[in-house]
Amino acid sequence: MAPKGDVQLSEVGFRSLVRQQFGGHEEVDGDLESLPLLTHPEEDRRDESVVVIIPSEEKIEVKITGMTCSACSTSVEKALMRLSGVHSATVALLQNKAEVVFDSSLLKEDNIKEAIEDAGFDVEIIAKVGSVPSGGVESGKALGHFKIHGMTCAACVKTVEGLLSNIPGVIRATVALATEMGEVEYDSNVVSKQDILDALDDGCWEAELIDSTQRDRLLMSIEGSFTLKDVESLGTALRGLKGVRDFSLDFEARKAAVVFDPEITGVRTIVDAADSAGDGSYMVKLPNPYTSYSPDRTEEVREVFHLLKYALAFSLPVFSIAVVFPHIMYLRRILMMQFGPFHIGDWIKWILVTPVQFKLGQRFYIAAYRALRNHSANMDVLVVLASTVAYLYSVCSIFYGALFGFWSASYFETSAMIITFVLFGKYLEAKAKGKTSEAIGKLLELAPTTALLLTVDADGQPLSEREIDIQLIHKGDILKVQPGAKVPADGQVVWGSSHVDESMITGESAQVAKVVGGAVIGGTVNMKGVLNIRATRVGRDAALARIVNLVETAQMAKAPIQKYADLVASIFVPIVVCLSLATLILWYLAGALGLYPDSWLPDGSGHFVFALMFSVSVLVIACPCALGLATPTAVMVATGVGATNGILIKGGDALERAQKIRCVVFDKTGTLTKGKPSVVSTWVFVKMDTADFLSFVAAAEASSEHPLAQAVIDYTHHFLGYDAPAYLTPDSSQVIKAKDTSWLKKATAFEAIPGEGLTCEVEGKKIQVGNRKLMFENGVEISDSIEDYLQGVEKQAKTAVLVAMNGVLAGMLAISDPLKQEAAVVIRGLNSMGIHCVMVTGDNQRTANAIAQEAGIGDVKAEVLPGGKVDVIRELQENGTVVAMVGDGINDSPALAAADVGMAIGAGTDIAIEAADYVLMRSNLEDVITAIDLSRKTFRRIQLNYIFAMGYNLIAIPIAAGLMFPFSHLQMPPWVAGGCMALSSVSVVCSSLMLRRYRSPRLTDLLQIKVK
Repeated sequence: MAPKGDVQLSEVGFRSLVRQQFGGHEEVDGDLESLPLLTHPEEDRRDESVVVIIPSEEKIEVKITGMTCSACSTSVEKALMRLSGVHSATVALLQNKAEVVFDSSLLKEDNIKEAIEDAGFDVEIIAKVGSVPSGGVESGKALGHFKIHGMTCAACVKTVEGLLSNIPGVIRATVALATEMGEVEYDSNVVSKQDILDALDDGCWEAELIDSTQRDRLLMSIEGSFTLKDVESLGTALRGLKGVRDFSLDFEARKAAVVFDPEITGVRTIVDAADSAGDGSYMVKLPNPYTSYSPDRTEEVREVFHLLKYALAFSLPVFSIAVVFPHIMYLRRILMMQFGPFHIGDWIKWILVTPVQFKLGQRFYIAAYRALRNHSANMDVLVVLASTVAYLYSVCSIFYGALFGFWSASYFETSAMIITFVLFGKYLEAKAKGKTSEAIGKLLELAPTTALLLTVDADGQPLSEREIDIQLIHKGDILKVQPGAKVPADGQVVWGSSHVDESMITGESAQVAKVVGGAVIGGTVNMKGVLNIRATRVGRDAALARIVNLVETAQMAKAPIQKYADLVASIFVPIVVCLSLATLILWYLAGALGLYPDSWLPDGSGHFVFALMFSVSVLVIACPCALGLATPTAVMVATGVGATNGILIKGGDALERAQKIRCVVFDKTGTLTKGKPSVVSTWVFVKMDTADFLSFVAAAEASSEHPLAQAVIDYTHHFLGYDAPAYLTPDSSQVIKAKDTSWLKKATAFEAIPGEGLTCEVEGKKIQVGNRKLMFENGVEISDSIEDYLQGVEKQAKTAVLVAMNGVLAGMLAISDPLKQEAAVVIRGLNSMGIHCVMVTGDNQRTANAIAQEAGIGDVKAEVLPGGKVDVIRELQENGTVVAMVGDGINDSPALAAADVGMAIGAGTDIAIEAADYVLMRSNLEDVITAIDLSRKTFRRIQLNYIFAMGYNLIAIPIAAGLMFPFSHLQMPPWVAGGCMALSSVSVVCSSLMLRRYRSPRLTDLLQIKVK
C-alpha cells in the first residue's frame, strides 16, 4: 500500500543540519567523526510495512509590485508571517520579490497571494523553488512505483524483492504479485531510478517506472492561431502523456500549466506533444528560466520616466507662473486679470496642477493607502500629506479670495513640484538600482539559448541532430558542442577532445583540456575540437543556475545591521508627522503672540500660512527611503563584485561577519597544498620485489577515498609499466580511453580507520596501511633506525605511509603534496592585515611543522581528526575572536559550519560548499584576502550610507522647520525640500555603486614590497 505524504528529493544542507541539531558552534560536540553527513530517521529495513515519511515544506518565489521603501517590505513580511503555516518570509525591496517557506498542508499558494494583495500590493508567483523537509534537514529519499512484468508466483516476488533490496541505496522494496507493482524507497543521492530499472533488466525482469513522489510544474505560453478546437486537441494530447498528473488551459490568456512527474516524462516530451497537437497552427513558448533571477528595471524606468515627462510638462508652466512671470510686468498684469471669480493665473495653475496631483500622483495615494491600511507609514504618506495640504490650502485660498476679496498667496507650485521632484528622484533611483544588479545580468549572458541534440543508436553512434531550445534539454541527452560554441549544459564528455575556456565560471584564465570522461560546465566556451557530451545537470541544477541563484539569494539576505534601519524606518514617519505638527503649532503660536515681527511674513500671507509652509517642508524633506536603501544596495553591489572576482558570498550576514575576522584557520591538504599528492620515494624493508610490494599496497588503497590513496595507485600504475594516465595534446582529436585498472589485485575485509589508515586482506595477506598509530595499535614494531628515517622524511615536509604485512613492517612510501605557490605570500598578507593564521591537519607533527614553516604559519594543530577541527574552532572562539575556516573536503564541513565564517575552495566537494559562507571559485588563496577586504570595504560603505542618511535627516529637518530662520532668514520652500528629498535616496544608491570600482588588493601593497 502506498504511503501517505511525500518523500522529497533534495540536496544536503549541512550548515543548517549542524546549526539546528547542535544549536550553533557553542553546542557542537567536538568529536564529529561519527556524525553522518546525510541523516534520516532510523528504521528497520526488515519490516517492509514500516515507511518513514518526512513532512515537507514548500518554498515559492513571488514577484511583488508597488513596494517603494523598507516600510512597504516590512508590511508585506508582517502580512505573510500572520498566516498560519508560513514558516519564514523574506522580502527583497530592490528585487521586488519575496521567498516564502510554508506548510503546504495548511496553506495554498492562493492564500499567500491573497495575503499580499490584502496588504495592498500586486503579486505574481514566479516559481516553486522546491520542497524541503521540515526541521531544515534535507533528505535524498525518493519513492518510486514500478510496473514489473513476468512474475508468476510468490517465489518470483521474493526474488524481485531480494534483487531490489540488494541494490546499494535502496531503503525498502515491496512487491505485489496481483498488481505486478513494486514500491521502492531509495536514496536518490546513491541510486537513480534508471539504476533500479537496469538492475531489474539484468535480472531478466521487464519493468517500467509508473509513478514517483517527484512533481514539477511547467508553464507554457501559446503563440499563433489558437482556437477552441485547439484547446480540445491540446488537452487530449496532454491527457494521453505518461507522467502528466494534472494540467489547466487558459484560452483567453493563451497559457497552459502542466504538473508532471519528472521521473516519468520531461519538458521536451510535453512541448513536442503540445506542438504536434496543433498541426503547426500555433507554437508553444516557454518562459525564460533565468527571468526570476534578473531584476529587470527597464519597465519600471520606462513607466516612471513616462510619468516624469508629463509631470514636467504641467509643473514647469506652473512654476514659471508662480515664480518667474510675476517679475515680468506685462505678464503679471495678465495673470492678475479677473476671469470669473478667480484670477487668470490662479485658473491656469489650478487646471495644470490638478492632473499632476491626482493622476500623476495617483501611485503615491495608492501606496499611502496600502501602508495606512496595514497600520504602517512610509515615504508615500509624507508625500501625500505634504502635496495634498499644499493643494487644498491653495484651493481654499482662491475661494476665500473670490468670496471675501482678500487674495492670499496660493501654493499650487508647491504641490506640483513636490510630486515632480519625487518622480525625478524615483527615476534616478530606478536607473541606479538597475546598475546594482548588472553582475547577475553578466552571468545570465553566459547562458546559451540553443543546443544541438544528437539521436544515437544502441552503440552510441550519432544518427541525426537537431537544434532545440536550451530549456528542452533532458538529463541524459547527448549534445554536440562545436568549436567556438558555448557548452549548453553541465555534462560529461562521451566523445572527442578539446580545450574549454572556463574563465567566466571559475576565473581561471588557462584553457582546460577535456577528454572522454571529463566534466564540462554549462556556459563555458569550447575552443577547438568537437565534443559530444551527456547532460548530467540541467535547468536550476546546473552550475551556472546555481551560481546565479546563490548570488540572488545572497542579495535577498538581510545583514544584521539592516534590522536597526528597519526599526528606525518603522517609526520614522510617525515621528516626522509629529515634528511637522509641532512646527506648525509653534510657529503659529509664536506669530500670534508677537514673538517675531510681521516683516518676516511673505506678501499676502498670515501667520498660519507662514507656519504651514515650514510644516509642509518638514513633511517633504524627511526621507526614510535612504535608510532602507543603505544596506541592500551595498550588499547587492558587493555580491555582484564578488561574483565577478570569483567569490560567491552567501548574504549580507556573511559580509558583516567577515569584516570582523581576526583569525583564519587553514586546512592543509588541498587548501594550502595543491591537493595533488604524489609518491616520491619507496622503501621495502622485507625480502620482496618492489613491484610486488606496490601491487599489494595499491590493492589495499583501491577501496579508499583518501587523496593519498589515488597517489599510490597512480604511482603503482606507472611503475608497473601500464598505460600512462590520460593526457591531451593541443591538436589531439582522438578518443582517449579510460585508464586500465584490471591489474589491481582484489582486496577483502576492507576497513577504513579515520585518522589512522586502513586494514584489509589481499591474497591471504593481512595488510595495514597508515601512520604510526595504526602500527602501534596492531602490534607492528618500528625499529629505531626506521624511526630515524621516518623523522627525516617528515622534516622534509613529506608524509610517510607505513605498510605492514602479516604483522611485520614491510615498507614505507614518502608522499609529497607541494605547497601552493601563493600560500606563503598570502599568509604574510593576512598577517599584515592583523589576522592570525592557524594550520590544522591530520598529518603528523613533524610534517605539519615543516609545511607550516614553509608557508610562514606559526600556529600548527597537527594530528587532528576531522571531528577535532570543530574543537580547534571552538577553542579559538572562546575569547570572542571571529574565526574563519578555509577548507575543501567533506571532512571540513563540520568545521566550516562551526566557524563564524566558512570559506570553501571552489574545487572542493558540494557538501563543503554547502556548509560555507563564501565559495572561492578560483581555488586561489589570494581570494581569501580579497573576500575579507571586500567585506571590510562593503561594511564601511554601509556605515557611510547610514551616516549620510541619518545625517541628512538630522540636518535637513531642522533647517526645513525654520530653526535657522531667526538668525539667517534661511527658509527652505517646500518644492526645494522635495528636490532635496528626491536626491537623498539617489545619493545613497550612488554611494553603494562606488563599490563597483572595487579592485582586489595588491599583495605588494599589503606587504609594502617595492617592485623595481
